[in-house]
Amino acid sequence: MLKRIFFVIFTAAVLACHADPKPQPIVEGVTNVMPDEQQKLVIKEVVNLIESYNYKKIQINDSISSLILDKYIKSLDQGKNYFLASDIKEFEKYRTTLDDDFKNGDLSGPFYIYNVYAKRLNEYFKYSLAQIKSKFDFNQNDTYVYDREKLPWAASSTALNETWKKRVKYELINLNLAGTAQDKNVETLTKRYQNLQSQTSKTNNQDVFQILMDAFTESVDPHTNYFVPTRATEFNEEMSRSFEGIGARLQLENEVVKISEIIPGGPAFKGKQLSAGDRIIAVAQADGEFVDVVGWRLDVTVTKIKGPKGTKVRLKVIPVGKEMSSKPVIIELVREKIILEDQSAKKKVKTVTTNGKDYKIGIISLPAFYADFKAANSGDKNYKSTTRDVRKLVDSLKNIDKVDAIVMDLRGNGGGSLVEAISLTGLFIDKGPVVQVKDLRGKIEVDEDQTSGVAWDGPFGVMIDRLSASASEIFAGAIQDYGRGIVMGSQSYGKGTVQSSIDLNKLVNPGMLQKIAGLVTRDKTIGTSPSTANPADINLGQINLTMAKFYRVAGSSTQHKGVTPDIVFPSLYPMDKIGEDTEPSALPWDVIPSSNFKAVANLTAIKAGLIKNSEQRIANSLDFKYVKQDIAELKKRDAEVSVTLNENKLKAERDAQEAKSLTRQNELRALRGLPAIKKGEKVTKQDAFDFIEDESLKVMGDFMQQSGNYVMNLGVATAPKL
Repeated sequence: MLKRIFFVIFTAAVLACHADPKPQPIVEGVTNVMPDEQQKLVIKEVVNLIESYNYKKIQINDSISSLILDKYIKSLDQGKNYFLASDIKEFEKYRTTLDDDFKNGDLSGPFYIYNVYAKRLNEYFKYSLAQIKSKFDFNQNDTYVYDREKLPWAASSTALNETWKKRVKYELINLNLAGTAQDKNVETLTKRYQNLQSQTSKTNNQDVFQILMDAFTESVDPHTNYFVPTRATEFNEEMSRSFEGIGARLQLENEVVKISEIIPGGPAFKGKQLSAGDRIIAVAQADGEFVDVVGWRLDVTVTKIKGPKGTKVRLKVIPVGKEMSSKPVIIELVREKIILEDQSAKKKVKTVTTNGKDYKIGIISLPAFYADFKAANSGDKNYKSTTRDVRKLVDSLKNIDKVDAIVMDLRGNGGGSLVEAISLTGLFIDKGPVVQVKDLRGKIEVDEDQTSGVAWDGPFGVMIDRLSASASEIFAGAIQDYGRGIVMGSQSYGKGTVQSSIDLNKLVNPGMLQKIAGLVTRDKTIGTSPSTANPADINLGQINLTMAKFYRVAGSSTQHKGVTPDIVFPSLYPMDKIGEDTEPSALPWDVIPSSNFKAVANLTAIKAGLIKNSEQRIANSLDFKYVKQDIAELKKRDAEVSVTLNENKLKAERDAQEAKSLTRQNELRALRGLPAIKKGEKVTKQDAFDFIEDESLKVMGDFMQQSGNYVMNLGVATAPKL
């Protein structure tokens, strides 16, 4: 039903009479990027969808227009390093007109603003390149103001030229301090600016449209997002933890695509013909002609290399260690579906000793709540999903590793699939409510785990931090409300809203796509999509629209406040900089009635003892002492906006910081029985110590000891016998 309503609104929006878009002003001295016809149609539809279905029931008006303009300008030039005061004054004419322009499909204003930005950027790159060979005095006591956000916009190019000259000097000083010769540093910095200049020149209308749409949707709420086609593909691959291609991660280096990593299990890994560091200079589809990709944008090259499983791709490769003038090697690969195991759930087992007793604890690290919905909908019984992966890990920990407890590590987990959050919770509780969802009409739906039984009924813990959000908060909140386990860490992010992903193409009938294709074909302006009359080539992108708000089974929203752990540790992240409560357009916190759920235990009495023990350990912990010092130091540095350009002074500051860091490292290494390291010596991965995890395991050890006679009944709440 909802899709049919969307379709009606979209069709009406496309066919409705509207004012003709204003002609876009041309910026002299730069290649002007222009919007294409499908972008003009998309902006109208996004306005319609937001006004009709966003949870906030917001109207796109002059007030929103003003917010969009400020966010858009800030996203282009947050540090006030490019635009002049005269530019900003000129842009003021768009302050209260963007809302009407968007409804008319008029993008001329924002694209004009971008072209002015591109012109300024190009001017300062040219100026900086000319300054690199200047004779700088690195012993002067001047400073470089790198953060101009709170300063007025520069009155002239001359004023900004001075800032850019100091930036060049600062970058040269950094290269000098790295120990390389000044002549080499000049060459390195010249190449760096030339590369920046080249990459900027490749910006297309999709890039500009994405920046604009980010500013637009963020003005409405932090989690309504529109994705241009390439970004939509990336988002969906992230959700499914899979993609179709050769199984290699790529990066751009000096205009050439380089393989940064070979993904285990993929065609590149199996073929053993490609290595990290190899450079790809040309791509051919099956037996077709090779296309040279040197100098191309990375995302465009990636689309040439990726493709449907079972299809063939050929690559011309300069192997790592060979000169670019070497004869390329031709490698042929058949694309496959790549499963990103390194971004999936993983397990490990650790032992903690509490009062002389050893406990084996299984730790499941979960980076996101993912699911391959496309594979599931197509009937693939082995589709990738969080719950399926975690169930296998739990079975292994229980039956093979014989662990005494399990901890779910959700640190850094920004969420993902709501469905997976519900089903994953069901592995640890018996049937019952998991989350409540209130839609834009105010209707409340209780989503339940309907599967009898649990995968793990033993002692359980959950680790969260400030980056744990959305689905992570649903899971942690349910475990806490049910009394099913101990939640440890720092207050979570506070994202309590639900987004629905809408493929705009699916709201349009074939006839409408044909019409759009015809409009795109007639558009010959610079920066448009490839001319084509084929509707199958039209991709309108995707919007993730905030349409509901979720609540814990006990009735409290996680919006703004997140989940407060039972056992609180100092946060590694600044709480006043990261979190939903730092977002101006975020929805407020509120509560609804509790759902009909039955807690499996009341852990209040146990928690008091756990908190006391943990606080004592943290108070005596050198790791946590340094965390608190780092947070204080970060707040101090956050207030700084400039840096010295006296090389000796800067070196002394860096040396003092490095010495302090080295002393710290060796103090911590001594505590763990590790040998001291010397200046410049790298710390091995094996020596890394996760003190947050370590404290969490100690909490679990205390938990198992304090509840020694406590048997959790997943059907009936029982009191602990202490």
